[in-house]
Amino acid sequence: MNELRVPRALIVLLCAAGAVITLAGIQAVGSILGPVVLALVLVIAVSPLRDWLGRRKAPTWVLVAIPLAVVLLVLLGMVAILTLAAAQLALLAPEYADKFSELVTEAQRWAAGLGMGSEQINKAISSFNPANLIGVAQSVLSGLLGVLSSVFLIVVLLLAMSLDAPIYSKIMKASESRRPAMYKALTTFTDRTRRYLIVSTIFGLICAVLDVIALYILSVPLPVLWGILALITNYIPNIGFILGLVPPALLGLLEGGFQTMLFVIIAYIVINVVIQSFIQPKFLGDAVGLSTTATFLSLIVWAFVLGPLGALLAIPLSLLARAILIDSDPNGSMAAALISGELPATEPTAT
Repeated sequence: MNELRVPRALIVLLCAAGAVITLAGIQAVGSILGPVVLALVLVIAVSPLRDWLGRRKAPTWVLVAIPLAVVLLVLLGMVAILTLAAAQLALLAPEYADKFSELVTEAQRWAAGLGMGSEQINKAISSFNPANLIGVAQSVLSGLLGVLSSVFLIVVLLLAMSLDAPIYSKIMKASESRRPAMYKALTTFTDRTRRYLIVSTIFGLICAVLDVIALYILSVPLPVLWGILALITNYIPNIGFILGLVPPALLGLLEGGFQTMLFVIIAYIVINVVIQSFIQPKFLGDAVGLSTTATFLSLIVWAFVLGPLGALLAIPLSLLARAILIDSDPNGSMAAALISGELPATEPTAT
């Protein structure tokens, strides 16, 4: 008796339809799911500290309190830095009003030298003013700050997950013999998430230090603040450095003119593009098992579904989806190879 075979095209269409419905559902509950995933990633990040304390027979309350305190310090520090950056831009805006007028006059002379009529010049520059320029930078910072706007919900989730983390670790260990594929997939997800955070933090620190040095040499105000912002935006793959470039580039324009702004842009491109686009992806791809194309696509998809928080958590979300949908499936080796960009392991042939 012949078995009924479902056409492959139908399977592909059903999978695509299921993915669209799932992503739409995630988008609908994004205000809840986003903070949950962020809290999960932060708890995973400090799990080695909890394991270290557990090996030293620390009391249960210490296993919960110290990792939670570390996570809260990092989370609140990010909120404070982004808030300070937005506030500093707002305070600096009135100081550069006269400087901006001078830049407008200079731009008019330069454009007139190229043969552009005064009416064309005035029309081209009429839409620009210091408030609009600073507003661009503030909108960038506000978008990043909005990622962490649900601080209360995140803190409550962090407390709950920190309390449950020790018992969940034991449950996961006990399930190794019963569900080996799922156990391996989830443990791989946590390991890769931690490696991703470590790699991104290391290269983010390198970029931040070099950015601070460049901004200090160019006399751009608040170089340390913009260096810390560059570290935070480094967790957004592919386009993070552009978000961190906007505020110092605008201040470079208002402080030193077009030449300073150009030097700031060049410095960021040389430092961040070389490190983040050529060096970091090699280490990041090896660390998390995602190809460059998969990383970029994950940024587009998760940013569309969850907004700024999706961009910040694009890699962990993709790793979680891979663990649940692909790595836990014994027949998912080909899909895993396509996502990671690595050849699938070949099984030895019988002799």
